[in-house]
Amino acid sequence: MLKIYGIKNCSTMKKAFDLLNELGLAYEFHDYKKQGIDAASVAAWLDAKGADVILNKKGTTWKKLTEDEQQQALASPENLTAALTAHSSMIKRPVLQTEQGLIVGFDEAAYRALK
Repeated sequence: MLKIYGIKNCSTMKKAFDLLNELGLAYEFHDYKKQGIDAASVAAWLDAKGADVILNKKGTTWKKLTEDEQQQALASPENLTAALTAHSSMIKRPVLQTEQGLIVGFDEAAYRALK
């Protein structure tokens, strides 16, 4: 089964939910705001996709950090994992876990290919 991670009220998440429902694909939803996210998952995503894909530098949470906080987060994989675990809003949404691997961000063609 697919597992989708994100925040319920995010417009990008709504697009993902709508398309998964349209395609009739069953999924489990993990809400960062309510459930948090564990460091092991974040570390695995960073290993699989890299910081450039997982870290959302365009979001307000990242932009609200000071320059020092941003540099500290980027100083090591462990620091970035800790920062993303503490501030899950900085994780690009959605993260869709499939049998073939991760799809990060809303990619309509990739979702349709799951059918």
